[in-house]
Amino acid sequence: MQSLKVSLDSRSYPIHIGSGLLRCAELIVPHLLRRNTLIVTNTTVAPLYLQQLTHTLENAGVTCLSCAIPDGEQYKNWVTLNQIFNAMLSTRCERTTTLIALGGGVIGDMGGFAAACYQRGMPFIQVPTTLLAQVDSSVGGKTAINHPLGKNMIGAFHQPRLVVADTETLNTLPDRELRGGLAEVIKYGLIRDIPFLEWLEQNLERLLARDADALTEAIYRSCATKAEIVAADERETGERALLNLGHTFGHAIETGVGYGNWLHGEAVAAGTMMAAELSATLGWIAARDVARIEALFLRAGLPVTGPRLGINKYIELMRHDKKVEDGRLRLVLLRSVGNAVVSDVATEDQIAGAIAGRLADG
Repeated sequence: MQSLKVSLDSRSYPIHIGSGLLRCAELIVPHLLRRNTLIVTNTTVAPLYLQQLTHTLENAGVTCLSCAIPDGEQYKNWVTLNQIFNAMLSTRCERTTTLIALGGGVIGDMGGFAAACYQRGMPFIQVPTTLLAQVDSSVGGKTAINHPLGKNMIGAFHQPRLVVADTETLNTLPDRELRGGLAEVIKYGLIRDIPFLEWLEQNLERLLARDADALTEAIYRSCATKAEIVAADERETGERALLNLGHTFGHAIETGVGYGNWLHGEAVAAGTMMAAELSATLGWIAARDVARIEALFLRAGLPVTGPRLGINKYIELMRHDKKVEDGRLRLVLLRSVGNAVVSDVATEDQIAGAIAGRLADG
């Protein structure tokens, strides 16, 4: 097991990464306010891991209730969120009950948002079961649901008390979901960690083959970068925005095609290529840098072009992004590979050109 900490003064919390951690009650129980929990999961994860986690906690004297919601990004909305609230109220959850989010990024985001809202705030723990959630969404306290006009536009900052990433859960992860998670892993190398990017270029096939040591290393290094950035900028007033490389373009893809049709990681990969094209247009990176990024995404089995939504549709959807200020699009771009910046210097024509250069044929 490897461990690190997100340093936020009195709200600091550990991240534990390793194999078989769902069987380790001693990692979880000390972070409960009381010995009662509500485990929020989905209909895919529940048959795989709910009984195991419940058994672990109940053997340690913890009372466990559970709520399984439908699986999929298309259910990340008010209607499904209300199912969680119904479960909380019908089982008389208290403010001291700990919500445990067992699942991927949708479960972590929705479970965390429910915990932020219920009785004006209850504790929660992240137990991510997908690579994307283990390296990104489970860490940092961003919680949200989607709106038809924009992804993750309704939510709250609410930090977990603990993150437990059991790498054994990745054994049941579909290949497509694993590849989607790698998009977020690659992001960390691109924004600020050239040695990690080079490690990924050397070890990508090990990750695709689900080599346990390689996965643990990739998760640890990704979480270490995110923990450092979150500690410096918890509420995304500056540096934390760099974690959104490719996301403004990618969220437009997810919203435009309908939630759930593209995985988040797939949209981020195509969006990152658009950001790379724009960075090259501005003269910040070279064509060979764009080709290098593209080659890594292709090796990971990820898309490097986006769907043909129409340029105006892309721009319209991107204007709903949380980084828009005074009507100007602020995008995460690459000053160089390994050095991301937030910038509003690109003109709308330049942005449109970068999108047009990265649209799928047909």
